[in-house]
Parts: sequence; C-alpha cells; structure tokens
Amino acid sequence: MSTVRAIHTIVDETHIEGGKQVDPPARVAVVLAAVENPWAGKGFVQDLQPLIDEVAPQLGKLLSDRVVGALGAPVEAYGKAAIVGLDGEIEHGSGLIHTLKFGNHFRDAAQATTLLPAVEKRAAAGSTFDIPLKHVTDATIRSHHQTVEARMPDGPRANEIVIGLAAAAQGRPQARLAPLTSEQ
Repeated sequence: MSTVRAIHTIVDETHIEGGKQVDPPARVAVVLAAVENPWAGKGFVQDLQPLIDEVAPQLGKLLSDRVVGALGAPVEAYGKAAIVGLDGEIEHGSGLIHTLKFGNHFRDAAQATTLLPAVEKRAAAGSTFDIPLKHVTDATIRSHHQTVEARMPDGPRANEIVIGLAAAAQGRPQARLAPLTSEQ
C-alpha cells in the first residue's frame, strides 16, 4: 500500500437546526487519509490498474473501518472523495476510489446497495471539498441528499492524494421535503 502520512477524523453533531432541537443529534463522520501518490514521479503512466489493485483495497478497508467506527451508529448515508496533489493527475484519485476493490469495503460495512457518490479534484494542501452523501439503499430518498465539507490542513502535498470517506447516521436535520414519488 502507498505510505499513509496522516489520517484525520472529523465527527460533527448538529443539536439545533432552524432553531429547533434535533433529537437525536444528527451525526456525520469523515475520515481523510493523506497517502503517497503511487504514480508520483513516474511521468504519464498508461496502465494504472496494477497499482489500483494493490493500493485501493487496503485503503478501502482502512478508511471504511475507521469512518464506521467514528460514526458510532448504523450508516444511513455515505460518500467518498479524492483530492490529488498538484503534481498528480485527477485520474490518479479517480483510479483509487472508483473501483469496487475500494468501495465495496464501505458498501459491506454500511450494508449498502446503491452507488457510492463521489467527488474528486486536483488542489493544493488545505483545499476544502464537499463530499456528497446519498442514502445507502435508495439514492432517491431526498432527506439523505446532503454534503459534508472537509479539508486536511496540510494535505495533499504535491506528491500525495487525500482519500476520504463520509458517513451519516441519518438524513439532513429537520428534513421535510416530500418524497420524489410525490412529483411523478
């Protein structure tokens, strides 16, 4: 596996939304890992698959275990992210997170059946990104469409990728939009 330089865990709880108590508090967890970009310094690499096969499963297991543990509740909504440092390609981050060898660890831990929504970009250290979240078994459940903002203050460095997973124990606090089926 690529060297993991740092892991940041963020747990956010919302107790009041719109002036009204949220009971139980809405809980979201994010785990970010700054890892060495396995393609850094190699120039353009046509075939990314060998390193994807080596790195992605280990990262998927590490991060899914940590985010589920940090959430401390059953996962109802989830998402993933990759920010590639300035010396890498967006495809490097995409390659690591857009494979079942990465995502199935989280799907299994969350007992999920839907696609794992994602965001990826190239950016300098400390850049923020919004990780999209969707319901784990039905992506049309509007109450669970949300994002969580995250950043690693010192990552990604130019030769790194920050890989992240986010999990929510519920939908948005005080969600009250009609179901999608009400408009069909």
